[in-house]
Order: sequence, then structure tokens, then C-alpha cells
Amino acid sequence: MLEPIGRDLTVVEFAGAHAGTAPLTWGQKAIYQDMCESGNQFNMGGRMELLPGSTIEDAAARLRRLMLRHAALRMRLRTDGAGGPGQEIAGSGEIGLDILTLPGEVDEEQVARYASDLMDTWPLARSDFERDWPLRMAVIRSAGSCLYLVWVLSHLATDGGGHMLMLEDLMADETAGREVGDPRHPDVLDLAAAEQEPQLRQLSKRTLRYWESALKDIPAQTFTESTDPRDRPEPRYWQARFRSPATHLAVLAIAARTGTDLSRATVAVIATAIGRVTAASRLTIKVMVNNRFRPGLADVIAPIAQNSVLTIDLAGATVDEVVTRTRKGSLTAGMRAYYDPDDLRDLIARLDADRGYRAAVTCRINDQRAMVMRSDSEARTGEVSSEMISQALGETTLTWLGRRDNMHEQANILIENRPGVVSLHMLWDRWCLSDEQVEAILRGVEEVAVGAAFDPAAFGI
Repeated sequence: MLEPIGRDLTVVEFAGAHAGTAPLTWGQKAIYQDMCESGNQFNMGGRMELLPGSTIEDAAARLRRLMLRHAALRMRLRTDGAGGPGQEIAGSGEIGLDILTLPGEVDEEQVARYASDLMDTWPLARSDFERDWPLRMAVIRSAGSCLYLVWVLSHLATDGGGHMLMLEDLMADETAGREVGDPRHPDVLDLAAAEQEPQLRQLSKRTLRYWESALKDIPAQTFTESTDPRDRPEPRYWQARFRSPATHLAVLAIAARTGTDLSRATVAVIATAIGRVTAASRLTIKVMVNNRFRPGLADVIAPIAQNSVLTIDLAGATVDEVVTRTRKGSLTAGMRAYYDPDDLRDLIARLDADRGYRAAVTCRINDQRAMVMRSDSEARTGEVSSEMISQALGETTLTWLGRRDNMHEQANILIENRPGVVSLHMLWDRWCLSDEQVEAILRGVEEVAVGAAFDPAAFGI
């Protein structure tokens, strides 16, 4: 395995136009609660190839401009007056830029693979939110040339949509577009203040009426937990990654036929595969919603995406019908995903008391691509043929990634933002779903998609 022969650090000084303290925004509060309950920090990785002749000084200047423009990147957690989490935005400070030097004899493919591996593994490193900045960046160089910029970004700073906005800034020439001294507005401090105003407080209350109807009659958990100690393997939590170019092509065909965007078509196919394996005829899942369609939120660098809840009826339906139901349900769910998580906790406590038992939606499908898709145009680019799908079937991979120390759901399926492939990172509770069931679900995603790619009458379960 390729390893750097040198690890250095250069200090980058920065200053910003906006500083102060504030409560966490609703999006920050939601993701922080998820972090505390799951033990996962949900960091996001990224990389970009540098132009020939790029220098360490160029990379430092890019990092400095990002810290100047975006208040969320200068954020650290603080305790508020009530003893809960708040945030402080620094007006100035210093941040380290890592410099990783590879052997001079490595070729371009090896360097690219190292950069890709670092982008996948670096986000697994844990951060101290009270000490560390939300952004960490490294330059990869070899034979005196700076070749790649790789970074890891905390989900407390922003979501996938904000990550893409940050990437646009990172790639932009400093002489084009906004001037260096002109940060984006509104920023995370403005958003935190707005969410305390009566208008948005009322929006949160109204949104939870939808949640109440969705959660009122749910079972205690999505999947049945084993009560027999002999069926409880250790370690309890496990993870795997499934990648299928054939599934991507097949879902493109399904999305084009049904007039559905790629994200919702993929979610429908995954839900169908879960129904086949678990015999669930009605599946309620958590889905992440990009709230950037709301007025004033499109360009904010902050976590704007929040969970919503979606119920999909699977019984007796064709795959196309499941796709249509998922699309319609997602439209409503998407309008009900901007709220104060504290309001939701109060609602859940009341519903648990009314039911006489505690209940939770313990299956999550999170499409990273939906956070960055600007339209459904990807679902209509080019023609997909059965021959293309057949040829791609040989490229399917399933990789067992090993244990997880903790998670607060029974199944969490992340649809990763990887071009030309459906890439699923699945985490699960082995006391509820066996490894064999999980493999059947993941391979079933491909089976469902390929079987329905050119057959509108193909049944789901």
C-alpha cells in the first residue's frame, strides 16, 4: 500500500467578516443529535486535481479564502446558557494545511488511487468539535509537484449541498466572480437568528402535524429484533459497501420511463429489495431532504438538509408503481423537513405516551446525490440498452467493511455520490438483520433494478 515519505504542516492565518455566538441552527442540532446517538460524525470527504505548476502557497491561499468567506468553517461548539450545545464563530485564527509527500517514482494512477483512498478513509477520523475547525485539508505532492487537494468537512459545518457550493469556491479563480472579501450571505449566524423568529417557529409547529400522522401507528421498530441470545452475534453492528454500475444503468432506464428523478427511483428500488427479503408490505423510512429550495437557503453554507419520514406501500405493486408511490410520497415528505428537532422530540415523547410503548423509525435511506443534484437531467442523458446492463453486471462488487462500534438504527443505507455506479454503504444491526439478509438486500437492489429496467410490468414483491 502506498504511503507518504513525508508529512508536514504549514500554518495558514485567516480572518472573517462575521463573528459571534449563537444557538445551533435546526440543521446543526439535528445532525449533532444523530452524531451523539449513533457515534458517527458523518464527515464528508472531497478531492480535486491541481493544475500543473500549483504550489503549496496556492493551496494555502485557497484555504484562506474559504475560511474568510464562510462563517461555518470558523465554527466551534460551545455550551450555551442552558447547558446545551451552541456555537462560536471566530473572527480570525490559524488552521493547518497538511502536506503529504509521496515517493517520486510513483505514477499518475498510483497517486490518483492514493488521493481517492484518502478521500474515503480520512472522514473516518474523529474530530473534537470544541477544539478543531470543521475543515481539514491536505496537499498531495510527488517529485516536487503538487498534484491533488484532499479535504474532510464536518457535517456540523454544512450538508452535501453546501459542500458543493464550497467546492465551487474552491475551484474558482480568485480573479473571477465574487471578490475575495465578499463572503456568502446569509451565513450560519443569520440562519440561527432567523430560526428563533415567530414565523419560523410556527412553521416548525405546522410541519410536525405531518410527522404526527406518519408516526402515530408505527411499530416499536422497523425490523423485528431477535430475542434468542443464540441468534445475537458479536460484534453487533457491521457494515458493507455494494457497488453496481449495472444498477445505475437500470435505474436510469426506470427513471426515464416513469418520469422520475434518479434519486427517488433508486430509493424505490432499494425499498422493494428490502420488502422482498424482509416480507415488509409497508415500509416506513427516514429520508434526508435538501431544504435549499426554500427562500433564502439556496446558498447558505450550513447544514440545511434534515430528516423527513416516508411510508411506501409495497404489497402487490409493480416496481413502476413503487417508483410512482415513492415519488408522490417524497414530494410531501420533502415539504415537511424543516423544523426544530426539539419540537420533534417533544412530539415523539407524547406519541409514545399515547401508544403505551416507545417507537422509532429505524431504517434510513440517505441519498448523498440528492443533496447535490440540481435537476433530474441525469435521468435522461443518453440511451440505456440491455446489452450495456449485461456487460456491466461483471463489475458488481460487495465488500465487507467490518464492525461499527455503535449505531442508533437497525439499518442505515447511504447512497454514495459516485459517478456511473450505484454505491451503497450499508450499516446494520445484526441482532435484527443477519449478514445473509443484508447480502440478499444489497444484491436484490441489482436484481430488482435489472429485472424492471425494460419491463414496466415487473413486480416488486
